[in-house]
Amino acid sequence: MVRNRYYDGPPSDHFDGTRFFNPGQPSTDRGLGAILRWKLAGAAAKWPKSVPVTPTRPEARVDGLCVTMVGHASLLIQAAGVNILTDPVWSERASPFRRVGPKRVTAPGIAFDDLPPIDVVLLSHAHYDHLDVDTLRRLHAVHDPLMAMPLGNDAIVRAAVPAARCMSGDWWERLDLGGGIATTLTPANHWSNRWPSDTRMTLWSGHYLETPTGSIWFVGDTGYGDGRIFGEVRERLGAPDIALIPIGAYAPRWFMAAQHVDPVDAVRIFNDVGAGRALGIHWGTFQLTDEARNAPVEELALALCGACIGEERFVAAVPGCAYTFARDLKQTV
Repeated sequence: MVRNRYYDGPPSDHFDGTRFFNPGQPSTDRGLGAILRWKLAGAAAKWPKSVPVTPTRPEARVDGLCVTMVGHASLLIQAAGVNILTDPVWSERASPFRRVGPKRVTAPGIAFDDLPPIDVVLLSHAHYDHLDVDTLRRLHAVHDPLMAMPLGNDAIVRAAVPAARCMSGDWWERLDLGGGIATTLTPANHWSNRWPSDTRMTLWSGHYLETPTGSIWFVGDTGYGDGRIFGEVRERLGAPDIALIPIGAYAPRWFMAAQHVDPVDAVRIFNDVGAGRALGIHWGTFQLTDEARNAPVEELALALCGACIGEERFVAAVPGCAYTFARDLKQTV
């Protein structure tokens, strides 16, 4: 029998004793045949090798609420004097290998040495474009942040950073992060692995942050599925003031729909949870799928128009841009 070396908790409605799964949702498992069918189709758009970024230097602390885009799913959230990073990746590649794998085309929107003091790191799942142990080592050495993550991911982090301060939880578990801030781990329709042999052995999630200056929902990687989990987020936790929703890495749909939303689905999530404002993330940094680099931005605009939602309410986040939200949630750049 295959042994799960990351997590040995009891079975649940989304854990069979060895692997996690998405209850009642389309399978995310893809065999070699499906992968070959995708790759041999040769439909991937050509991305630029690099795109200019003007990095910003954030303030050390922010009393209100400011979200700065670093790139992909890496964001700096500054709320009520607390500094939080989501899925921090400062490495050149999203890969277990230094010379092979998706290479970033945008530099980080904040240079690592220009980061303010980091209090908390939120991790969503174990894929290399989200859990980058080299970056976590650097953060631990300089900032020693508290790291919060779904079940099993703490084993990966502790193996790489033995002295890291880790908290892990299951879906719907609330973790106190200090400074009047807490996160509730929210379900996502996704999967995880570090290697082919450990597929779905660590949990994946979003993070619903409660702060004195507003609620921020970092959705994490997800497919839309039947949409049930998004209505449940609103029912259990309330409509978030700000939602950080993925809009990229979605083509081809026959392969990606179960695990990654496209802009149309992202707008559906925005409506399902009743978010006040949203930033579109998970686009334009690493070429993981077939769509053109700017396609998520263009398709988001069309989806918002089709849903009669003003473009100012759901903005595709750009590396190096800081988005400040006033108490009435009016967003300024």
